[in-house]
Amino acid sequence: MGNTRSSGGPSTAQQAAKFLGVSALAGAVMAGLALPAVGALGLAAKGTVEEFDGIPANLKTPPLSQRTTILDAKGGEIAKVYSRDRTIVKLKDVSPYMQQAIVAIEDARFYQHGAVDLKGVLRAVNTNAQDGGVSQGASTLTQQYVKNVFVEEAGDDKDKVAEATRQSIGRKIKELKYAIKVEKELGKKRILENYLNITFFGQQAYGIEAASQRYFSKPAKDLKLEQAALLAGLVQSPSRYDPINAPKTAKERRDTVLRRMAQVKDITPAQAAEAQKKPLGLKVSMPRSGCITAVQGAGFFCDYVRETLLNDPTFGKTAEARAKRWTQGGLTIRTTLDPQAQESVQKSIKNHVYQSDPVATAVTLVEPGTGKVLGMGQSRPYGFGQNETQINLSADKSMGGSNYGFQVGSTFKPITAAAAIEQGKKPYQRYSSPYRMKYPSPVTTCKGTWSNDEGATVENENEKEVGPYGMKDATAKSVNTYFVQLISDIGVCPVTQMADKMGVKRADGKEHNQVPSLTLGSEGFSPLTMANAYATFANRGIYCSPVFIESITGPGGKALKVPRSKCSRAMSTKTADTINTLLRGVVEDGTGKQAGLQSRPSAGKTGTTDERRAAWFVGYTPNMAGAVWVGGAGAKGVKMENITIGGVHHDKVYGADTPGPIWKDAMSGALDGKPAPNFVNVSIKDPNQRKPHDDKKPGRDHKPGRDRGDDKGDNGGQENPWPDISLPPDVISGGNGNGGNGNGNGGWHWPQ
Repeated sequence: MGNTRSSGGPSTAQQAAKFLGVSALAGAVMAGLALPAVGALGLAAKGTVEEFDGIPANLKTPPLSQRTTILDAKGGEIAKVYSRDRTIVKLKDVSPYMQQAIVAIEDARFYQHGAVDLKGVLRAVNTNAQDGGVSQGASTLTQQYVKNVFVEEAGDDKDKVAEATRQSIGRKIKELKYAIKVEKELGKKRILENYLNITFFGQQAYGIEAASQRYFSKPAKDLKLEQAALLAGLVQSPSRYDPINAPKTAKERRDTVLRRMAQVKDITPAQAAEAQKKPLGLKVSMPRSGCITAVQGAGFFCDYVRETLLNDPTFGKTAEARAKRWTQGGLTIRTTLDPQAQESVQKSIKNHVYQSDPVATAVTLVEPGTGKVLGMGQSRPYGFGQNETQINLSADKSMGGSNYGFQVGSTFKPITAAAAIEQGKKPYQRYSSPYRMKYPSPVTTCKGTWSNDEGATVENENEKEVGPYGMKDATAKSVNTYFVQLISDIGVCPVTQMADKMGVKRADGKEHNQVPSLTLGSEGFSPLTMANAYATFANRGIYCSPVFIESITGPGGKALKVPRSKCSRAMSTKTADTINTLLRGVVEDGTGKQAGLQSRPSAGKTGTTDERRAAWFVGYTPNMAGAVWVGGAGAKGVKMENITIGGVHHDKVYGADTPGPIWKDAMSGALDGKPAPNFVNVSIKDPNQRKPHDDKKPGRDHKPGRDRGDDKGDNGGQENPWPDISLPPDVISGGNGNGGNGNGNGGWHWPQ
């Protein structure tokens, strides 16, 4: 009765005996656990026959995580990124010394036994029984490989890793059954190849190729005898035998491996002795992983690629699936980054804004018609130190950018102009455009109307900016009151709809505010957004969504699907050509004159926000568009007055004097040697416009007074000489004037 428990069921010993009856390999479970002999009584506490039979027959081997290589458009390497530094190689590409060394020290009878080495089991059980503790195990290379598969599947989840390596009967039974299956299906050579590729060798190196590169800066196929012995010795305890931090212990372990190789006759005793005399001979290549290692300041471009893989449904239906694909790596990602453009961006940034300046700059270049992002850089490098950041100042919040983006100022005005022209307004539309005025009210919006209940006012940058103005001059001089009158005339909704068509989404992901001040750039956008929006003008009205990736190949060289640019017409060709004509005037004789390119046609717009907390220049040629932002990188920004940027003092920062030259230099270098196509110009003159009167001609006087009539007998005070101009209510009509050559009193009084 000693074999029966009080419950009537079989005792622990009986369960163990039953398990032994169905599997002569059960002793390997004990040896794999490295338990003393007395532990055999607990063998079947969890590892029952039913549990063994219930284990699936096939081992689901996850793809091994490897390093991913990110390339520019020309094939040059930008960076390597990985969660585990590993490069999978074939067994033929591993030094024979390495193959012999790992077998000799870890499983000398590897080629003689099956999944389990029964002689090794008996040896381990006997040794552990004599020691009364844990001193030796008998897991074969196949069993070790299976355990490593479990660890690989656990990834970086600490709980799962602990479970995969826990010394338990249940785990060892599972490991045992899979080992039997693996031996049958793969064979010895393939098992050894897989083992060498999956095993951890310390110093962030997974697999023999990464280990060989880490410690000796050479491929695994070129490992010498003493080098192979050193790496083989690491497997048992990578931290304990770490040759970088514990060279003496590492050498002792290496020499142990060499002696073992001689014992099993892989090498002669003389070869072992000669190899033992040699120093470790390390030539360490420290791990360099992640976008922080990117060349030419492309860290944030690299990070955008990572964000794309983690967020775009093309790479997986769920966030978890996309993250798993990125972590597994093994990808070769060819991007759109043009090395010439990127070099030019970085050079321009360094010449104009210092890393230590109180403000930062961000620059993005894109290709009209394709959406390809050609360059992306900023004065605050990718990193964790002083004046470094992990925030991509060129991107939206959802893609690693700032929380709110940056107010874009007057660079938004061309979007309003495009919306107005699409609504039927002529490019010679004139408004009174006084220096200061109240916001017109009410104004229609997508959701009803907006009313200026608080009596908010708007004014121009310069007191001398007094209308009336047509669209060309208002754009060139960036007249605020003109564009407020324009958006109030057509309504806010057409403007927000045009912005959406041009991909102009707020950096924080929220909807546009339905207010007239939108036209003055009151909302926050990213440089990437603005560069791509202006590329729509360059592309004659067709918007193409931005893309960073040209192609991806997987671990086996198989091409993977990548997101493509989506193009759609945002405005008519004539509207785009009209905007291009208007914005050419900005760089030729307007606020952006300092940014105009000398060697090719260009167009663009300056922008400066309230208190000069952000300054912009966004411009383009027919074959490249770029946006430059300068400002405080923090939430509050920096008031850019009496400030030194890049060694140059500014009383006040304007879009033309700091972002403009950055844009000019970046674009000039990026376009060097490339074609210089022209824009399609359109006429923006009013065919019916009468030449404006001045003080010596009838019909307009800045003050009430005398005005001489002309031969046609115009009335100086009664007739509005510009019937197409919307006059604000504070324009005063004078008295009647006499026609002909007589004197007229009156005229129009325009408030200053």
